[in-house]
Amino acid sequence: MKKLLLLLVLLLPILAFAQIPQPFNVVGKFGSLNAKVYLGYQLGSNKILDSAQSVNGSFQFKGDLIYPSAAILIIDYKGVGSDKLDLGNNADKLIFYLDKGIINLTSPDSAYKTQITGSPINDQYKKLMAIEEDASRRTNKMMIDEVKAATDTTRQGTHPNEIQGKLKVIQADRHNALKNFILANPDSYLSLLTLSSLGGPSPDPNEIEPLLDGLSKDLRETETARTFRDALEKLKATANGAMAPDFEQADTLGHKVRLSSFRGKYVLLDFWASWCAPCRQENPNIVNAYNRFKNKNFTVIGISLDRLDGEFNWLNAIRNDHLEWTQLSDLKFWNNAVAQLYLVQSIPKNFLIDPTGKIIAQDLRGDDLQTELETVLGKN
Repeated sequence: MKKLLLLLVLLLPILAFAQIPQPFNVVGKFGSLNAKVYLGYQLGSNKILDSAQSVNGSFQFKGDLIYPSAAILIIDYKGVGSDKLDLGNNADKLIFYLDKGIINLTSPDSAYKTQITGSPINDQYKKLMAIEEDASRRTNKMMIDEVKAATDTTRQGTHPNEIQGKLKVIQADRHNALKNFILANPDSYLSLLTLSSLGGPSPDPNEIEPLLDGLSKDLRETETARTFRDALEKLKATANGAMAPDFEQADTLGHKVRLSSFRGKYVLLDFWASWCAPCRQENPNIVNAYNRFKNKNFTVIGISLDRLDGEFNWLNAIRNDHLEWTQLSDLKFWNNAVAQLYLVQSIPKNFLIDPTGKIIAQDLRGDDLQTELETVLGKN
């Protein structure tokens, strides 16, 4: 999770936080180190790799920033040069944030042990990393416990839905912690970046937009915020409460099927593919829900993101997984027209549509699907 957050931060569009460059000054003291030190960061659309010589542990970097930037500091102990630097797990490196003003880096002997002072954004970054590390630690412990349980002949293995339920609790705690961070730091550039990752590939505009509105005026007026708001506006078309966009696509026999022809029923619009392992693992849950509620004004429409050369696999998966409901696809992989219409970025993905054609829930997995159907259709 920590790596994912860092990746999201580094890959965000290179957009301006402030139009006037602001100076930064990184002052380092690493014991008695004598080695070349490299600093990599982003300046506008340019990737910068600067270097300085550490003499008796002292080194310094100066520059200008248009906006706060994620940065990496690496020590070249062997003098191999920037082209041959090891950026892997064994490299002695520091990931931190550059911001205007003076940032003090101190360590007894290495980048790995660095303490950062005089930098509010790096204090905030530590808090974010603590949230990610806690979620990662809990997830790893849970998975280790499950592996041990699976090899213990005196215990029965945990049902997949129970594992999913435990993961959901961890994810919910992480989500709430990140949300609280944003609320507590409305002036922080990291709050804006965290908002971009809070909802995952399909954020809920109903939740994210009020958080964006709660950020400081300066942050809301950045190009980053404006671009993010534009993306949220597009997502509103398939948010809970919106009317489900109508479409027409061919079924397994080539017959055209239109979503609006199911008006009057509760419909689970399920995006999946034969090659998607998590989708195949989720299929038994959908089968159980379908068999339980199919006579209570409920049905499922499957939208497959299989390829043209994967048609046999698609049809075979339908048969093997006992997917008896309507199955549609144009066999165009991620370019599936319905997936693009619904802005699907990852699968499995589903939308629950009520009899009027309104989206009332989404991403219902495991026991959550049956719980939601019990709410709208009754338990019996």
